[in-house]
Amino acid sequence: MDRVTRRRPSPVTLGQVFALAWPAAVSILLNNAFKVIDQFAVQWLGVAAQAAVGACTFVLIAFFALYEITAAGAAPLVARATGARDRRWRRRVVGNALVGATVIGVLVLLGCGFGAEKIAALLNLAPEARSKAAEYLRWLAIAGFPLTLAPLVDSVFIAMGQTRRVMVMQILATLLNVVLNPLFIYHLEMGIGGAAVATGLSRGISLLLGLVWLVKEVGLVPGDLRPDSVLRWIFSLGMPVAWGTGLYALVYWGLLAWVISPLGPAVNAALGIGYSALEGFTWPVFWGIAAAGASLVGRSLGEGDGWRARQAIRCAGLLAWFCGSAATLVFWFGAVPLSGLFTEDPLVHQEAVRYARLLAFSQLFVAFEALAGGVLEGAGATRAAFWWSAPFNLLRIPLAVYLAFFLEWRSTGVWWAINLTTYAKALGLGWQLRRGRWPRLSR
Repeated sequence: MDRVTRRRPSPVTLGQVFALAWPAAVSILLNNAFKVIDQFAVQWLGVAAQAAVGACTFVLIAFFALYEITAAGAAPLVARATGARDRRWRRRVVGNALVGATVIGVLVLLGCGFGAEKIAALLNLAPEARSKAAEYLRWLAIAGFPLTLAPLVDSVFIAMGQTRRVMVMQILATLLNVVLNPLFIYHLEMGIGGAAVATGLSRGISLLLGLVWLVKEVGLVPGDLRPDSVLRWIFSLGMPVAWGTGLYALVYWGLLAWVISPLGPAVNAALGIGYSALEGFTWPVFWGIAAAGASLVGRSLGEGDGWRARQAIRCAGLLAWFCGSAATLVFWFGAVPLSGLFTEDPLVHQEAVRYARLLAFSQLFVAFEALAGGVLEGAGATRAAFWWSAPFNLLRIPLAVYLAFFLEWRSTGVWWAINLTTYAKALGLGWQLRRGRWPRLSR
């Protein structure tokens, strides 16, 4: 066996969780910034281009859900192998995952390229915006391969407890995207296709750096890239996470189409401000804490140290409580000034303030939901995490319809539907986590 001698594990501290969490939070924040950067960069191409880029966000989320199959499936196995200090097993997992991610990526991009017109038609855009969306997707099929491997590389480094490397990669990709967008869109006159090329190239350069680090850290050799039964194991662990992400995106698509849009453009704009701007800053913090907890728990379980895993959960829970409480205060007391930064329309501002203040009642639960779900997925209990999340996400649509239209609560009903289902998810995932029934992930 290619193992090293076990050392006595040190106790988990709050500082250790924080040291892992903040780079992960910065990484997801920068990852989300790609949407903002692209939206800003294409504004001089016209309204149709902006509408096309915004609408393609849903497509990119669907693609990301497919990329998560290998990323989420490999993470718990890599964490356990790292904790057990079994380098040979870790190489085998990483090698299989890279092959699986490559196959999925090629299939997705082929479908994206040849089906660009049909995908754009499903977005229900005006003719000019639909044409721009199809052009964007065709160029993404050509230049977007780095996006297929990036989630896997990020997940592997996080599972090994190396969140700072992920942050460095994201910083590099973001800076390159800022520089390359105007170059390809305007100077090379590629139009909206240039935004897709800039995204792919910036991700590609940062991914190349990540792969160099990964090969050196893991000791990957060509023989590790031969797929075997481990790939099926990775798929079985990752599929529930991918289904969860895909259903989450579809739920918000359904809410927009059947509930929010019928309530008027002001409510639609309020969702955009609240979800993308306000929660776009708080969610990465919660996700960073969850990623740190998942990494520590997974590696502790690999060491066979259940006590240390529970200690990691307690420390991460304390940090989640602090950040969730802070987010609650920011959403409540900062609703008026923060929402005012994104709109001058009084009706939109009123709806955005309502969104922020009502969602303030669930921010602490969102923090614990993220932590519990992330730790369960990182420990390999991906099916349990799915069954405590997906049904309540789906429930949001009929519950929002009932509260908004049958009880005539209007937008207040939609936001309370989100709150109530968040409470249910947080409590269910928390109960599952407290049971401490970790799946066996040994060979």
